Amino acid sequence: MSTDSAGDRLARVALTWLAEPGNRTIWQLVQSQGAETTLKQLLKGEIANSSLLAAVRARSGIDDPRRFADLALRKGERLGARVIIPSDREWPPGADALATLELDGTNSIDRHVRPPLCLWVRGERPLNDAFERSVAVVGARAATEYGRHVTTDISFGLAEQEWTVVSGGAFGIDSAAHHGALAAGGLTVAVLACGVDRPYPLGNASLFEQIESSGLLMSEWPIGAEPLRHRFLIRNRVIAAATTGAVVVEAAARSGAVQTMGRVLALGRRAMVVPGPVTSAMSVGCHELLRRCPEARLVTTAAHVLDEVGTIGEYISEPARAAQHARDSLDEESALVLEAMPLLGAIDPDQLAARAGLGLRTVLRRLSLLEMRGLVIRLDDGIALSPAARTNSDRRGMPPQLPGLTPPTGGG
Repeated sequence: MSTDSAGDRLARVALTWLAEPGNRTIWQLVQSQGAETTLKQLLKGEIANSSLLAAVRARSGIDDPRRFADLALRKGERLGARVIIPSDREWPPGADALATLELDGTNSIDRHVRPPLCLWVRGERPLNDAFERSVAVVGARAATEYGRHVTTDISFGLAEQEWTVVSGGAFGIDSAAHHGALAAGGLTVAVLACGVDRPYPLGNASLFEQIESSGLLMSEWPIGAEPLRHRFLIRNRVIAAATTGAVVVEAAARSGAVQTMGRVLALGRRAMVVPGPVTSAMSVGCHELLRRCPEARLVTTAAHVLDEVGTIGEYISEPARAAQHARDSLDEESALVLEAMPLLGAIDPDQLAARAGLGLRTVLRRLSLLEMRGLVIRLDDGIALSPAARTNSDRRGMPPQLPGLTPPTGGG
């Protein structure tokens, strides 16, 4: 049997529809005898697992699995979605580590953690290339301003160093991670718990469009699959396995992000945790991970993360310094752009590039970061310091105005 045959691909889609991804019994059968034979056995009831057979009968009573898979593949092709299977060059090899993952627990989500049978993808980038240098950044949906701030900075810094930022597309920390990578012009992957044709939540629709245009949307579930609650927990094992390491920024005591980190640790991946205020309920899970898991490393910046995931000597982070002004925590180029801003009025990017002595493209990228940090605002006639940045501005060390460039007086 050819493992890359159309029949094998269709059977894998059908099997993923019949039972939730990660099912231990189905994965073992596919490994030993192939997807097509496994599908035939299941539909004939020729396996001893009674609970699995009951689930298969219930699902196959709704529709014929082969017909469903064929229609899903056709619809996916029309939508620009492709199905990746383990024999494809695009398959992310890290996902195969789930073959040996064993977790303590009695619930089905802890028992059934085997690798995906197939992956649905939207976006032009090769999936294996995207995951080759990748870091997951995860955390709470109900994120605080602090959490979003740190997440944006870390994700921006990772993307700048050409690391893929992987997250789940949810509100809060996930959204901040994707936005930070996009702002840096980097690659980001959203791993979904539903079909790639119906990304969830709907409030992030424009974000998903941006991700698809320059990055990737990925899911184990077929076209049309709903974002059911348990699927988010099933999905998390793939985020943990396919990436080099994971950073959790904010997480409550019991949360999907903490569960993801449990899988990261069990797989021997780099587990990194951002601390928060000890009074914050959104950082309880982070602090418990640091307290209970000696393998988890405390990180606060992209440089710390790069120290963990890079090769030895590839990245060397500078010692921490106390930040006294808004620009002190910025990278050198962002600080130059901020310092070149006029204290009053607006300025256009071309003038700002000349004042900062940087290329226009670099300035535009840094402005995106400064805007996320709340330090600059966009007006009709250009870019201006935000009210907060203007109030707290310290002009010492600001570069002198260049000859012939008088800052505009209009705007905010």
